[in-house]
Amino acid sequence: MGSEMCIRDRLYIPEKYLIMKLTKFKELKFKSYKPGKYEIPSLKEKRKIIKLSANESALGASSKVKAILRNNISTSKYPDYTSKLLRKQISTKFKCDSNKVICGSGSDEIIQMLCQLFLTKGDHVIVPEFSFLMYRIYASISGAKVLFSKEKNYRILVDNIIKKVNKKTKIVFLANPNNPTGTYLYKNELINLRKRLRKDILLVIDDAYYEYMKDKNYASGLKIFKNSKNVFILRTFSKIYGLAALRIGWGYGDKKIIDALNFIKPPFNVNEIAQLCAIAALKDNKFINKSIKHNLYWSKKIKKNLEKFDIYSNKISANFLLLSFNRCKLSAIAFEKKLEKRGIILREMNSYGIDNHLRLTIGNNSENQLFLSELKKIFRNV
Repeated sequence: MGSEMCIRDRLYIPEKYLIMKLTKFKELKFKSYKPGKYEIPSLKEKRKIIKLSANESALGASSKVKAILRNNISTSKYPDYTSKLLRKQISTKFKCDSNKVICGSGSDEIIQMLCQLFLTKGDHVIVPEFSFLMYRIYASISGAKVLFSKEKNYRILVDNIIKKVNKKTKIVFLANPNNPTGTYLYKNELINLRKRLRKDILLVIDDAYYEYMKDKNYASGLKIFKNSKNVFILRTFSKIYGLAALRIGWGYGDKKIIDALNFIKPPFNVNEIAQLCAIAALKDNKFINKSIKHNLYWSKKIKKNLEKFDIYSNKISANFLLLSFNRCKLSAIAFEKKLEKRGIILREMNSYGIDNHLRLTIGNNSENQLFLSELKKIFRNV
């Protein structure tokens, strides 16, 4: 007993030495990304949740993708870390150079790598006032200061971007069509923006929703700037291709930028299943055309029905509508709560800084029909 006490006494460490000082990490002075709701805890009755909040594919993935998922795919080997076959398929479909393509775990990862590559403390980044939140978040993590260009009626203005440019500006980020507003710049406006920016400023254009666009005055960033050295294009498989769960996207830019991104990217960052499914998705033009027609039909129908109750939205451009409740009898919050009681989730816009608005993703046939049915019921007693 005595020896045990002796050993225990020798092993005793005073509490003050147990409180270790942690290595200091960066002070994070921005709001973290908060995804839309995927459940409704307050919903008492058991019912299927209709999620129209994340701009996912209304029709899911194509049959060619589902065939890949049904096959026995080995999970014991690392994937091709260069995504060679996928880059080749991207090159074939979009008539671009596979050596200027990089694939990532969602386009988010490529945004992150661009910020790591180009930005240091004290640099400036310009983003539209209302835009995809990860541009500002990754830029801030890299130590850059984020400047916001004012929009007019939720539309990006080239003049206001140029007004924010200074000697510290390194990158301009924008999505076209823009998320969450659904507005977009015309082809001539994008060309004008690039001409007016200094050559040493990288213009990053996110083409996430370009497939849905039908305006003759619009052109994708890739189509306009395929051969540009100071424009970088982002693309995703999470929207029209229906591969959001697999986390896969790609970027296109000057070979020197791509080489540098490959130098810093994590090895094996895109899993094999994602690569195979993305290749299959790119080959299914019939599914893409079906998705575009579905989106246009339901966007028009839903927009028309919403306007009956003084809920107005942007010109149809992507697979979502930004709903304004400024002239409606109900506020956005009140409408959102009534929908959630019926098991339907939309995306709140306060996190984007847009008051009294909601974002509605176009769903499949049954989801859209249910939404319109519940819409009428809600306003029946208002």
